Amino acid sequence: MSSIPRFAQTPEPPYYAVIFTSQRTEGDRGYEKMADRMVELAKTMPGYLGVETVRDGAGFGLTVSYWRTEEDIRNWKRNAEHARAQESGKSTWYSDYALRVAKVERAYGK
Repeated sequence: MSSIPRFAQTPEPPYYAVIFTSQRTEGDRGYEKMADRMVELAKTMPGYLGVETVRDGAGFGLTVSYWRTEEDIRNWKRNAEHARAQESGKSTWYSDYALRVAKVERAYGK
């Protein structure tokens, strides 16, 4: 995922953030390829605004994807290729995970 910029270029709020926290299992088993594919696929989805992701050496990761509307998030969740990746995550790549959806009402930075 080295081609992903560190900061997503989001518009003025409001918009939505999908916060995915995960603990990886050991070994790659196709994870990196699938993660890169999911970013490329998400970019093609209506309402996609960007992503920020990081993983430490112990396999703990945090990915935040940004979306224009809640309906855009639902459509992403229902995407067939994304659904297959989610199932592989549950069965193979993650020992634990949590997903949260939040509405961004304010955003500022340097």
